[in-house]
Amino acid sequence: MDGLLLFAHGARDAAWARPFEAVAARLRQTRPETPVVLSFLEFMSPDLATAGQSLVATGCTRVHVLPLFLGTGGHVRRDVPPLLESLRAQHGEAVTWVLHPPLGEHEAVLQAMCDACLNTLP
Repeated sequence: MDGLLLFAHGARDAAWARPFEAVAARLRQTRPETPVVLSFLEFMSPDLATAGQSLVATGCTRVHVLPLFLGTGGHVRRDVPPLLESLRAQHGEAVTWVLHPPLGEHEAVLQAMCDACLNTLP
């Protein structure tokens, strides 16, 4: 079974997470058969390791990790790979961890951002 692990930065202000929680809720509604977990790098929980564990506990054998970042910055390059390596070491070949490009690098997201900017103009 495939699972989706959304990975956001996190913040001290709980309100910051609302858009990401809304995305996770919409995904769960749209694909109820696919386990979806939202995780955070810092300040909020669950962290990536805990979220990954919860997906494995639900029976996921392939976990798609989608960084909810606008680009491939330091966190995606430096922080995510060792976190995933730890999960790979822990679960061996029983679980495949697939890291996808950050959300902001997807064409549909770029277009949605462009459209939102254009909608602010008269």
